[in-house]
Amino acid sequence: MTTTETAPGVLVADAAGVRRITLNRPEAANALRPEDRDAVIAALRDADGNAAVRVVVLAAEGRHFCSGADVKALARSRADGGEKRVGDAMRKIMDGAQALVASLLDCGKPVVAVVQGPAAGIGAHLAFAADLVVASEQATFVESFVRRGLVMDGGGAYLLPRRIGMQRAKELAFFGDALPAAEALALGLVNRVVPAAELAAAAEAFVARLAVAPTSAIGFTKKLLNASPDTDRAGAYLAEAMAQELQSHAHDSGEGVRAFVERRDPQYRGH
Repeated sequence: MTTTETAPGVLVADAAGVRRITLNRPEAANALRPEDRDAVIAALRDADGNAAVRVVVLAAEGRHFCSGADVKALARSRADGGEKRVGDAMRKIMDGAQALVASLLDCGKPVVAVVQGPAAGIGAHLAFAADLVVASEQATFVESFVRRGLVMDGGGAYLLPRRIGMQRAKELAFFGDALPAAEALALGLVNRVVPAAELAAAAEAFVARLAVAPTSAIGFTKKLLNASPDTDRAGAYLAEAMAQELQSHAHDSGEGVRAFVERRDPQYRGH
């Protein structure tokens, strides 16, 4: 296993086709500072093009999954004053929180979020942008922006209506109430909810399967599914056909067919 600390508060470890990105500021409820956010983005972008990585796990140390952006750092930046320029704040959001969520959505490898506790603001959006979410019974999801007098950002207004419908999305965004894990499961925001003691095992059940799966086929499928809410039928069909054409040249495509004919388990390489 190779472990690196890409920035204070973020650990990245690679082993057996699995990249584990761990938020490691439990004393600060894993609030994301700009350097932490950028480290996660870099780790996900690298995983996208790294043939040795077949699945990404996003997890956190301590009681909280992620309490969102570091509000104290935001307050300090506002207190610093200085001349404000039109577009500066917009660029910070686009290059920051939005880029973070996009790095999960655009990563060609499946991303599994392991949520052990509260996930608020951009922390909740990290989970919503993951491909699979395993949560403990103690997990909660909070659209906390309204509690700070802020507008929802980090892709929340894009993600939530597509996940749970417009009316429930507005309810969560307008009130900022904590959504318990069981309710998140009922809404389809998470895949599994388990007792805290079983969280690691439940997540590993997904991870172990994805680590030996046909990675490029899953990557194409992820792109098709993520794009489908914004694509008409003609566009979706064209993209599907093109993806199938590209995947037909992959090793794993041939291996899957051979294994089926030979009645054995396939040995996928991920490409």
